[in-house]
Amino acid sequence: MTDYTFLADSENIGVRIDKFLSDRIEELTRSSLVNLIADGNIKVNNKNIAKNYKLKSGDEIRVLVPDPVEYEAEAENIPLDIVYEDDDLIVVNKPKGMVVHPAAGNYTGTLVNALLYHCKDNLSGINGVLRPGIVHRIDKDTSGLLLVAKNDNAHKSLAKQIKDHSLTREYEAIVFGNIKDDAGVIDAPIGRHHTDRKKMAVTDKNSKNAVTHYEVIERLKGYTYMKFRLETGRTHQIRVHCAYIGHPVSGDKVYGVKNEKTNLESQCLHARKIGFIHPNTGEYMEFVSDLPDYFSVYLDKLRNISK
Repeated sequence: MTDYTFLADSENIGVRIDKFLSDRIEELTRSSLVNLIADGNIKVNNKNIAKNYKLKSGDEIRVLVPDPVEYEAEAENIPLDIVYEDDDLIVVNKPKGMVVHPAAGNYTGTLVNALLYHCKDNLSGINGVLRPGIVHRIDKDTSGLLLVAKNDNAHKSLAKQIKDHSLTREYEAIVFGNIKDDAGVIDAPIGRHHTDRKKMAVTDKNSKNAVTHYEVIERLKGYTYMKFRLETGRTHQIRVHCAYIGHPVSGDKVYGVKNEKTNLESQCLHARKIGFIHPNTGEYMEFVSDLPDYFSVYLDKLRNISK
């Protein structure tokens, strides 16, 4: 159980309790705070309050956050598109729409559930029972290559390569608008959005440095086909950086253009290439994934419009 205590002052008068607390406890969303209020785990002046309670100067707020229930991911017989595998690691081509590891609301049908069935007990345990073998992640609606460690030594080696920026991660995407330069670098820190805790944003507050290199592959009517190389790996990095420079990823329902007319259900973003030094042999290895059908079909459509 984690116990937080806050004191409201004159600047907080009239602010909703969930807004006040979500700005101060990063790991809690406003919806989770509403649930804590309903369960009596948030009190003001030692009294239960309504979810829409508005603060008064001098209010003492106490928040009790129960310890999370530890779930253990279970093996599921889900087909995997395996690009490479040996005793130390496995490279998987993740389909669009698959969650990487179990979390609230998604405890089954994830890549980890499939890996546990395929690899049995041969996955690194560094990230715990919900994320065995997971060295890095890609979004649910991003397709492409993911590197998984089968033992702790491999995991440590690959994680160090990510930290040292020596592991190659290249993505391809179709972005809205026509980018001016043929190549460039977006160097802008990323942290939690100040009002929507489920989103990330370029911000100087509680952020981490984020660097994305980009290159134009093809210019289309109203769109640009792009290549991106990650120097860092922040949550939603490419999507946030593209939106920041005014060219959001096409189809992105979170950071994209409102009412964009496409046949896409989510962002057109694919993890195309991954390269790394093998943790056991010391050999540099590189793998490339073909563009998935949804991407190719959309690209062809834009090419036809651009003729």
